[in-house]
Amino acid sequence: GRIFGLVAPGYRMAEAAVSQLGDDKQSFQGADMSTKLKLLGVDVGSFGDAHGAQEGTIAYTFSDERIEVYKRIIVSANGKTLLGAVLVGDCSDYDTLLQYYLNGIDLPTDPETLILPYNAGAIPALGASALPATAIICSCHNVSKGDIVNVMDAGYLALGDIKVETKASTGCGGCAALLKNIVDDQLSERGLEVDTAICEHFSYTRQELFHLIKVGNIESFDELLDKYGSGRGCDICKPTVGSILASLWNDYVLKEKHVGLQDTNDTFLANMQKNGTYSVVPRIAGGEITPDKLIVLGEVAKKYNLYTKITGAQRVDLFGARVQQLPSIWKELVDAGFETGHAYGKALRTVKSCVGSTWCRYGVQDSVAMALYVENRYKGLRSPHKLKSAVSGCTRECAEAQSKDFGIIATENGWNLFVCGNGGMKPRHADLFATDLDDETLIRYIDRFLMFYVRTADRLQRTSVWMDNLEGGLDYLKQVVIEDSLGIAAELEEQMSNIVGTYQCEWKRTIENPERLKRFVQFVNADAEDDQVVFVQERGQPRPATEAERLELLKVTA
Repeated sequence: GRIFGLVAPGYRMAEAAVSQLGDDKQSFQGADMSTKLKLLGVDVGSFGDAHGAQEGTIAYTFSDERIEVYKRIIVSANGKTLLGAVLVGDCSDYDTLLQYYLNGIDLPTDPETLILPYNAGAIPALGASALPATAIICSCHNVSKGDIVNVMDAGYLALGDIKVETKASTGCGGCAALLKNIVDDQLSERGLEVDTAICEHFSYTRQELFHLIKVGNIESFDELLDKYGSGRGCDICKPTVGSILASLWNDYVLKEKHVGLQDTNDTFLANMQKNGTYSVVPRIAGGEITPDKLIVLGEVAKKYNLYTKITGAQRVDLFGARVQQLPSIWKELVDAGFETGHAYGKALRTVKSCVGSTWCRYGVQDSVAMALYVENRYKGLRSPHKLKSAVSGCTRECAEAQSKDFGIIATENGWNLFVCGNGGMKPRHADLFATDLDDETLIRYIDRFLMFYVRTADRLQRTSVWMDNLEGGLDYLKQVVIEDSLGIAAELEEQMSNIVGTYQCEWKRTIENPERLKRFVQFVNADAEDDQVVFVQERGQPRPATEAERLELLKVTA
């Protein structure tokens, strides 16, 4: 026998078994082994000959250790056919690659462009209209594009109804985005309005949900579902609503009525790492830290055997904490004056700074003081996606402010404000928004900019994509924020004032509540640690053991 470990082969086996009971006897001929999963918080995907076992194949590999992304495609000797792929850390190309593979679509002249970052020459993803009717969209239930089109021809046009009729996206869920693209494309072809609903449980966009919650003073997901939704919710609408509730009311995210809405990382107020342990990231506003606090970080790291790393965000991150250790670690940090750095949430992460005019002979303004003020003002602000900022003390730009969601650069006359930049897989240079601002005007514009973004962006949409999708783009954004063309500036400022005034360190509140601490256990029915998590020493610090090292060490200790 053979164990597949995937749902699709199981369905094919079941179909073959049922056929043996009737006249149409079929045998199991194998199944599509493609899969896209999230393992211990890391996106992974593979299909076909992912290891290049066939002779004469060509492999193209992209690896970026900085952002922990690995992609590899296997191509036929003539360079025209995709034979397999493996993706780790970023599966955004999975749907496109899978369609090339399943449908034998000819590859572009340079196949490597299929896995390169967009700024390095990547080609656009295959559009829904380019896929043939035979294209398998849902491997779990063997649903083709033609099946979806036929169901829509029969009058089922709502995404939820299409899922019911075809079972597409009801297995592993990996085809959800592609399914929606196909449905939207088909609706457009038929001259019908494209459904912009966030999911089948709410017939509203994120922006509309934000306004419903705000105007209705709604304070829980259940209340919103009762008034405006249906069903029980899903992994799309729950985190989205949870984020909106936090953006509006700044309530404690681990309250009983909110905790079920949170993503994996928010649930434990920490980022899960590849071996199932967590990172501890205290806030170090503006990158400024006292010697005493540095000593505390060192002592905590030594006590709990944590790996320490100074990051590009000017923080000291501690890695390798087991879930049951998190409360003890954070109690020591909170007692020493640290706060959560919100590295786990879709929120303001950091505000980097150079040393500015205090120390640097080129600095023209006190960039550290401004960075401290900005980070402490906006810390804890929950948003559609993560937010990053920086303050540079002169145009030499040591803090890299022009690669941030909002960046500040000192001038002789004040501050220049840049908006909607980002790094990552699709870097974008920020746009100059306003020049020579005094401190008060600068903060007022940032208040308005951030709250307008929180109010109007789609779920998981960075500021750069949000602005590009605004009708009128940068000019329109200037009209709203600077000229108050919509007449909402005072309201945006008031909303931000409420967020600032109700800030709470989520870890401080957690360690003060014994009930909340009960969730920080490795196993719900035992106090034991996970003995499968193994570390080795490297460069004087612990790191996760490789699979080979782990098996060898476990064998020795058995």
